[in-house]
Amino acid sequence: MKIGNPGEFGLIRRLAALAPVARAVVKGIGDDCAVLPGTKDTFLLWTCDMLVERVDFTRRDAPALVGRKALGVSVSDIAACGGIPRYALVALGLPSGIAAAYVQNLYRGMRKLAQEFGVSVVGGDISRAPAVTIDVSLLGEVRKKRLVLRSGARPGDIIFVTGRLGGSLAGRHLRFQPRVREAQQLVARYGVHAMIDISDGLSSDVGHLIRASGVGADIYAELVPAYPGVNLEHALNDGEDFELLFTVNRTDARRLSRGKTGFFPVGVITSEKNKVRLIDRRGDCCKLVARGFTHF
Repeated sequence: MKIGNPGEFGLIRRLAALAPVARAVVKGIGDDCAVLPGTKDTFLLWTCDMLVERVDFTRRDAPALVGRKALGVSVSDIAACGGIPRYALVALGLPSGIAAAYVQNLYRGMRKLAQEFGVSVVGGDISRAPAVTIDVSLLGEVRKKRLVLRSGARPGDIIFVTGRLGGSLAGRHLRFQPRVREAQQLVARYGVHAMIDISDGLSSDVGHLIRASGVGADIYAELVPAYPGVNLEHALNDGEDFELLFTVNRTDARRLSRGKTGFFPVGVITSEKNKVRLIDRRGDCCKLVARGFTHF
């Protein structure tokens, strides 16, 4: 059997079944971050992301933006769990002929974002590789009472996103803003039930959230906030938006809608387990097929 048969997420499920997990682990494989024991009042959050040349970026892209993205995708994972990013390890795979200036500029972009969010880069590794590869492992922390996972959505919850979607195929994937501050506002002031960052695309990531929560979802096409110049198809499927998708009860949804938060309601959680429907302005509905990015 080749790797394309189970697919990326089927392979993850198979590997998760083989991975040893200690009893002290709060949450292992299957969410935006692993959740580990911390202090009396906090959990540790741990995530890693790998960027590979010709898959996630090209050599034509500005290296500072590539470095920024490499750290930013992990910062977004920490945000999705309601946490604060703290310490990063950076492993680089580099072709032997690459210019030192290119690698330094990768780090300059990474450093700028790290300073913005108070992240310390504390170590890593370098190896020869056939293509530029950047692997970031990021440690963060979250107050126990503010931890949010994908698995808490409830029927009747309203689904929100933190910003406009689509356009990553035109270069937005290098210029996104991790939503740490927005996530902190949400977990401090509202009862967020479930949250995930939109890395694979809204059509795919809402599916990840509902499967973790054992619920369904209705997404309203006319409410999906597309980036200017982007149509609905791209807003649903481009991925690498790194906005947050989250659910709250109707009372908190009304509070959010009254405030000038910049958050957009896009749908509602239903009791139809594992079913996602797309509803148009006439009320007609169809199955929302996950057409976001997958590696295999």
